Amino acid sequence: MTTRDLVVLAADKDLEHALRGLLARSEALGIRPIAFDVFVHPRHDAACARQGVAFLANLSGRYDHGLLMFDHEGSGKEKQPPQTVQRSLDKELAATTWGDRARSIVLAPELEAWVWSDSPHVDDVAGWKTRHPPLRRWLNEQDWLDGRAPKPSRPKEAFHAALHEARVARSASLYRRLAERVSVQRCTDRAFQEFRSTLQRWFPPQRST
Repeated sequence: MTTRDLVVLAADKDLEHALRGLLARSEALGIRPIAFDVFVHPRHDAACARQGVAFLANLSGRYDHGLLMFDHEGSGKEKQPPQTVQRSLDKELAATTWGDRARSIVLAPELEAWVWSDSPHVDDVAGWKTRHPPLRRWLNEQDWLDGRAPKPSRPKEAFHAALHEARVARSASLYRRLAERVSVQRCTDRAFQEFRSTLQRWFPPQRST
Protein backbone atom coordinates (compact mmCIF):
# COMPACT_ATOMS: atom_id res chain seq x y z
CA MET A 1 0.00 0.00 0.00
CA THR A 2 1.32 3.44 -0.91
CA THR A 3 1.76 5.63 2.14
CA ARG A 4 1.53 9.39 2.52
CA ASP A 5 3.82 11.42 4.70
CA LEU A 6 1.54 12.71 7.44
CA VAL A 7 -1.94 12.43 8.89
CA VAL A 8 -3.28 14.87 11.49
CA LEU A 9 -6.36 14.44 13.64
CA ALA A 10 -7.52 17.96 14.54
CA ALA A 11 -10.21 18.98 17.00
CA ASP A 12 -12.12 21.41 14.78
CA LYS A 13 -12.34 23.23 11.47
CA ASP A 14 -10.39 26.25 12.73
CA LEU A 15 -7.37 24.08 13.49
CA GLU A 16 -7.82 22.14 10.25
CA HIS A 17 -7.65 25.34 8.20
CA ALA A 18 -4.67 26.63 10.15
CA LEU A 19 -2.81 23.37 9.57
CA ARG A 20 -3.58 23.28 5.87
CA GLY A 21 -2.21 26.79 5.54
CA LEU A 22 0.92 25.99 7.54
CA LEU A 23 1.73 22.59 6.07
CA ALA A 24 1.65 24.02 2.56
CA ARG A 25 4.52 26.35 3.58
CA SER A 26 7.24 23.72 3.71
CA GLU A 27 10.11 26.13 3.11
CA ALA A 28 8.97 28.49 5.88
CA LEU A 29 8.63 25.57 8.30
CA GLY A 30 12.09 24.29 7.37
CA ILE A 31 10.87 20.95 6.00
CA ARG A 32 10.64 19.22 2.65
CA PRO A 33 7.30 19.35 0.79
CA ILE A 34 5.01 16.65 2.19
CA ALA A 35 1.79 14.87 1.24
CA PHE A 36 -0.63 15.14 4.14
CA ASP A 37 -4.24 14.66 5.20
CA VAL A 38 -6.10 16.43 8.01
CA PHE A 39 -9.14 14.86 9.63
CA VAL A 40 -11.47 16.67 12.03
CA HIS A 41 -13.05 14.86 14.97
CA PRO A 42 -16.79 15.67 14.97
CA ARG A 43 -16.84 15.85 18.78
CA HIS A 44 -13.89 18.22 19.07
CA ASP A 45 -11.28 18.60 21.83
CA ALA A 46 -12.59 16.29 24.54
CA ALA A 47 -13.13 13.47 22.05
CA CYS A 48 -9.64 13.95 20.62
CA ALA A 49 -8.22 13.67 24.14
CA ARG A 50 -10.21 10.50 24.88
CA GLN A 51 -10.43 8.76 21.51
CA GLY A 52 -7.77 10.33 19.32
CA VAL A 53 -5.19 7.60 19.88
CA ALA A 54 -7.65 4.91 18.79
CA PHE A 55 -8.65 6.95 15.74
CA LEU A 56 -5.04 7.39 14.62
CA ALA A 57 -4.15 3.78 15.40
CA ASN A 58 -6.37 2.67 12.52
CA LEU A 59 -4.34 4.80 10.09
CA SER A 60 -0.78 3.83 10.97
CA GLY A 61 -0.36 1.62 7.93
CA ARG A 62 -1.32 4.38 5.50
CA TYR A 63 0.96 7.19 6.72
CA ASP A 64 4.58 7.54 7.73
CA HIS A 65 3.76 9.83 10.66
CA GLY A 66 0.75 11.00 12.66
CA LEU A 67 -0.16 13.97 14.83
CA LEU A 68 -2.99 14.30 17.35
CA MET A 69 -3.78 17.99 17.97
CA PHE A 70 -6.37 19.69 20.15
CA ASP A 71 -6.89 22.56 22.59
CA HIS A 72 -6.13 22.10 26.27
CA GLU A 73 -9.13 24.33 27.02
CA GLY A 74 -12.24 22.20 26.56
CA SER A 75 -10.36 18.89 26.48
CA GLY A 76 -11.65 17.71 29.84
CA LYS A 77 -8.04 17.48 31.02
CA GLU A 78 -7.61 21.09 32.12
CA LYS A 79 -6.57 20.03 35.65
CA GLN A 80 -3.42 18.50 34.20
CA PRO A 81 -0.66 20.62 32.65
CA PRO A 82 -0.75 20.38 28.84
CA GLN A 83 2.69 18.82 28.68
CA THR A 84 1.59 16.11 31.14
CA VAL A 85 -1.37 15.37 28.88
CA GLN A 86 0.98 15.18 25.89
CA ARG A 87 3.36 12.77 27.61
CA SER A 88 0.49 10.46 28.53
CA LEU A 89 -0.91 10.47 25.00
CA ASP A 90 2.53 9.98 23.47
CA LYS A 91 2.96 6.84 25.59
CA GLU A 92 -0.41 5.58 24.37
CA LEU A 93 0.53 6.28 20.75
CA ALA A 94 3.88 4.52 21.20
CA ALA A 95 2.05 1.41 22.42
CA THR A 96 0.12 1.19 19.14
CA THR A 97 1.47 0.18 15.74
CA TRP A 98 2.66 3.78 15.30
CA GLY A 99 5.53 3.23 17.71
CA ASP A 100 7.62 6.41 17.71
CA ARG A 101 6.13 7.65 14.41
CA ALA A 102 3.30 9.62 16.01
CA ARG A 103 2.89 12.17 18.78
CA SER A 104 0.42 14.61 20.30
CA ILE A 105 0.46 18.40 20.42
CA VAL A 106 -1.78 20.05 23.03
CA LEU A 107 -2.38 23.74 22.33
CA ALA A 108 -2.48 25.81 25.51
CA PRO A 109 -4.87 27.24 26.20
CA GLU A 110 -6.14 27.01 22.61
CA LEU A 111 -5.37 27.55 18.92
CA GLU A 112 -5.79 31.32 19.16
CA ALA A 113 -2.54 31.47 21.14
CA TRP A 114 -0.93 31.00 17.70
CA VAL A 115 -2.87 33.95 16.27
CA TRP A 116 -1.42 36.69 18.43
CA SER A 117 1.96 37.35 16.88
CA ASP A 118 3.11 40.91 16.26
CA SER A 119 2.62 40.50 12.51
CA PRO A 120 0.66 43.24 10.70
CA HIS A 121 -1.21 40.44 8.92
CA VAL A 122 -3.11 39.77 12.16
CA ASP A 123 -4.56 43.29 12.05
CA ASP A 124 -5.41 42.88 8.37
CA VAL A 125 -7.19 39.53 8.70
CA ALA A 126 -9.04 40.67 11.81
CA GLY A 127 -10.35 43.76 10.00
CA TRP A 128 -8.16 46.28 11.84
CA LYS A 129 -5.77 47.39 9.10
CA THR A 130 -7.33 50.86 8.78
CA ARG A 131 -9.14 51.10 12.12
CA HIS A 132 -8.31 53.45 14.96
CA PRO A 133 -7.15 52.93 17.58
CA PRO A 134 -4.80 50.15 16.39
CA LEU A 135 -5.73 46.62 17.41
CA ARG A 136 -3.26 46.21 20.25
CA ARG A 137 -4.15 49.56 21.76
CA TRP A 138 -7.82 48.59 21.60
CA LEU A 139 -7.05 45.26 23.28
CA ASN A 140 -5.31 47.16 26.08
CA GLU A 141 -8.16 49.62 26.45
CA GLN A 142 -10.68 46.77 26.65
CA ASP A 143 -8.56 44.88 29.21
CA TRP A 144 -7.98 41.97 26.87
CA LEU A 145 -4.24 42.57 26.94
CA ASP A 146 -1.80 43.60 29.62
CA GLY A 147 0.42 46.30 28.15
CA ARG A 148 3.56 44.24 28.75
CA ALA A 149 2.17 40.89 27.64
CA PRO A 150 2.88 39.54 24.12
CA LYS A 151 -0.64 38.10 23.78
CA PRO A 152 -3.99 38.05 25.60
CA SER A 153 -4.39 35.58 28.46
CA ARG A 154 -7.75 34.58 26.93
CA PRO A 155 -6.71 34.44 23.27
CA LYS A 156 -9.90 32.97 21.79
CA GLU A 157 -12.25 35.42 23.50
CA ALA A 158 -9.97 38.34 22.59
CA PHE A 159 -9.85 37.29 18.93
CA HIS A 160 -13.62 36.89 18.75
CA ALA A 161 -14.12 40.27 20.44
CA ALA A 162 -11.78 41.95 17.94
CA LEU A 163 -13.64 40.37 15.02
CA HIS A 164 -16.99 41.45 16.47
CA GLU A 165 -15.79 45.02 16.96
CA ALA A 166 -14.54 45.16 13.36
CA ARG A 167 -17.72 43.46 12.09
CA VAL A 168 -15.77 40.60 10.55
CA ALA A 169 -17.66 37.31 10.43
CA ARG A 170 -16.04 34.45 12.32
CA SER A 171 -14.87 31.80 9.87
CA ALA A 172 -12.39 28.92 9.79
CA SER A 173 -10.97 30.48 6.62
CA LEU A 174 -9.52 33.33 8.73
CA TYR A 175 -7.17 30.85 10.37
CA ARG A 176 -6.00 29.60 7.01
CA ARG A 177 -5.35 33.16 5.81
CA LEU A 178 -3.29 33.84 8.92
CA ALA A 179 -1.38 30.57 8.58
CA GLU A 180 -0.57 31.32 4.95
CA ARG A 181 0.70 34.84 5.64
CA VAL A 182 2.12 35.33 9.15
CA SER A 183 5.83 34.63 9.54
CA VAL A 184 6.38 31.40 11.44
CA GLN A 185 9.42 33.04 13.02
CA ARG A 186 7.10 35.40 14.90
CA CYS A 187 5.23 32.69 16.81
CA THR A 188 6.95 31.87 20.10
CA ASP A 189 4.16 29.68 21.47
CA ARG A 190 5.45 26.46 23.08
CA ALA A 191 3.06 24.15 21.25
CA PHE A 192 3.84 25.78 17.91
CA GLN A 193 7.57 25.38 18.48
CA GLU A 194 7.04 21.69 19.31
CA PHE A 195 4.87 21.29 16.21
CA ARG A 196 7.54 22.87 14.01
CA SER A 197 10.49 20.99 15.54
CA THR A 198 8.62 17.68 15.24
CA LEU A 199 8.02 18.29 11.54
CA GLN A 200 11.65 19.25 11.03
CA ARG A 201 12.78 16.03 12.68
CA TRP A 202 10.42 13.90 10.60
CA PHE A 203 10.73 15.73 7.29
CA PRO A 204 14.14 17.43 7.04
CA PRO A 205 14.63 19.65 4.01
CA GLN A 206 16.01 17.97 0.93
CA ARG A 207 19.63 18.68 0.17
CA SER A 208 20.25 20.43 -3.09
CA THR A 209 22.48 18.55 -5.51
